[in-house]
Amino acid sequence: MENKKIKVMSIGGGNGSAFTLNALKQYKDIADISAVVSVTDSTGSSRVLRDEFDTLPVGDIMRAVLALSPYNYKILKNIFYKNRFDNLGKLSKHNLGNLALVLMQDYAGDFVSAIRALECSIEARGKVWPVSLGRADLVAELEDGQKIISEGEIDKPKYDKKIKIKKLTLDKKIKILPEVKELLEQADYIFFGPGSFYTSIIATILPDGFFEALQNSKAKFVFVFGNARHTHGETGPKQLSEFITTLEGYLPRKIDLCYYNNHEFDDVERKIYNKRGWEIVPNDSDDSRIIAFDYEREGTGLSWQKFYPELKKLFEK
Repeated sequence: MENKKIKVMSIGGGNGSAFTLNALKQYKDIADISAVVSVTDSTGSSRVLRDEFDTLPVGDIMRAVLALSPYNYKILKNIFYKNRFDNLGKLSKHNLGNLALVLMQDYAGDFVSAIRALECSIEARGKVWPVSLGRADLVAELEDGQKIISEGEIDKPKYDKKIKIKKLTLDKKIKILPEVKELLEQADYIFFGPGSFYTSIIATILPDGFFEALQNSKAKFVFVFGNARHTHGETGPKQLSEFITTLEGYLPRKIDLCYYNNHEFDDVERKIYNKRGWEIVPNDSDDSRIIAFDYEREGTGLSWQKFYPELKKLFEK
């Protein structure tokens, strides 16, 4: 009798989901892989296309799909995402992947079918889902009572960065996609992150029905943190324990474990982090749920190649 595959899910935005999915797809023979992506991106090409074609923001979803391909993700990302059109009138500042998804949705009349078509074209090893087909903007309530609206304004704040975010919500109710609800309830492992803490990870779990789906799920909750935050980005936690506690405030129960990159940085690496606007987040906790090891990429950043072998230990428990 054939062994039943484990069901694994990734929760987040574009870059963070891509990291986790590149790692998870190494276990395609034993795992059914799904990715659930936020739908609140409000900047760049995604915002322009969202407003003009009355569609969901496509950039984060597109990158998650590319990460599930057996082909080289870096090359695919350059072709579909990084290379922006220039001096081409209305096409300028857009990329191939975003336009392809919007065109396929317009032709098929169905956003999910457009995603499936892109998955087919790059032979994806799993499925990507928007968390909802509804459109909404993020709202961050600050500790002083201010309310900041839209993903872009929260991700790159113009307000006093000493004022922390107290709570993140949506400006209107949108419902979780029924297929996503079912997948959450059936999952064995749900991976949150890495990526922008509020605008990618928590943004994904805000639609109506998500919290209840997690309540009904017996999955292990896994927080893939990494080791850094944007120095001039979201005004949230600054220590690992705070990130864990804050995430748990949006979940029906505590996480089961957290992965932390404990790489020891030399002076050159620290300078690169500073140049990129990254701040190293200290592990200030002796929580037994934290699994700390070095998965730093050569040249700085997180290495899925170093990370994925650790997952085998998790799946074999």
